[in-house]
Amino acid sequence: MRYLILSDIHANLTALEASLAAAKGRWEKVVCLGDVVGYGPDPNEVIDRVRSLDAITIRGNHDKAGSGLADATDFNPVARAVALWTRNQLRPENQEWLEKLPSGPLSVDGFTIVHGAVHDEDEYLFAPAQALDSLADAPSTVTFFGHTHIQGGFTLHDEKVSVLHFKPDGGKPFTTLEIEPGATYMVNPGSIGQPRDGDARAGFAIADLPHCVELWRVPYDVEAVQKRMEASGLPEPLIQRLAFGR
Repeated sequence: MRYLILSDIHANLTALEASLAAAKGRWEKVVCLGDVVGYGPDPNEVIDRVRSLDAITIRGNHDKAGSGLADATDFNPVARAVALWTRNQLRPENQEWLEKLPSGPLSVDGFTIVHGAVHDEDEYLFAPAQALDSLADAPSTVTFFGHTHIQGGFTLHDEKVSVLHFKPDGGKPFTTLEIEPGATYMVNPGSIGQPRDGDARAGFAIADLPHCVELWRVPYDVEAVQKRMEASGLPEPLIQRLAFGR
């Protein structure tokens, strides 16, 4: 079965719809690695859309903060302000849905999904040393993780950890990662709603395991999202960073 892997949508409906349009007809089931809300202007609309997809979804730190499960005291002031704004925007049924999201790791059809790391849903995996424990203790050959907003990942093979970088070339919207026997993978599909790897396009993955994973980048109307953020009174730094993918 082919799975559409979404992560860090962050209440950006325009980026989500552009991604779904690009992936149309290429997947059979959807999973979401968390952070459905936070930062963006469309919390209810994005939750409604994810629920309509019947996506297998785990929670992220912004889902906990936006629903009130966490108090967001460890967030920076900008992120905290948006978490509180999100709480005031959510319809009761969507707040309840966020509150009931399970934490990772969660096994799905032979692979694993987490928000941050295998042992800590809030841990960021930026470097090989940080990823080693998750790779060594992963319950499956491939684990998908989010949280960093950086499309890429890590692989463990012959006791060596390597960094995975993806950049579509030849005019294609995706890069294909072939799964090698004997290797273990931590793969980040990238962020739908707020990429931070210098590429402003939405990032997601399509998994056809045990064979391969496609890492996609799709452009969307950033200015339309920025206008909605401005109209909602969201912080200016968040509005500006969308255009730079940072």
